Parts: sequence; C-alpha cells; structure tokens
Amino acid sequence: MAITKIIVRDDGPLRVEGEFEIADMQGKAYGLGGRTVISLCRCGHSKSKPFCDGAHNAEFKDKQQARDLPPKA
Repeated sequence: MAITKIIVRDDGPLRVEGEFEIADMQGKAYGLGGRTVISLCRCGHSKSKPFCDGAHNAEFKDKQQARDLPPKA
C-alpha cells in the first residue's frame, strides 16, 4: 500500500495525496470520484466542507513549519 501524504499548506488547506478514505462521524465514506489528491479546509470558510473551495484566499493566514511532537504520555 502506498503511503498517504498530508501537506499543510501555508495560508491554505491540508492537501492529501495517495490512497485514502474520508468518512463522516457515522463512518460513512465520502464519494471522492476516484481522486487521489484532495484539499481539506483548514480555515472554516469553505461552503463545501470538509473540502476546500478556495474561500481562504482573502482572510486565512497561517504559516506552518514541521516540528516534532512531544513523546506520547
């Protein structure tokens, strides 16, 4: 199985690449139409949540840099 990669984009969405499934709280999978790359909303403004529709362009600012999480308790 290929590794799924999630890229945290500066001032934008989470880009998901690879083989994956996205499910709602009841466990029902979203139909992704065969896509292997999607963008998930991080700003909360998308009218198509959980997917990004570009609504973040004017307002959402958040720069990211990879870091280590503290050890698991």
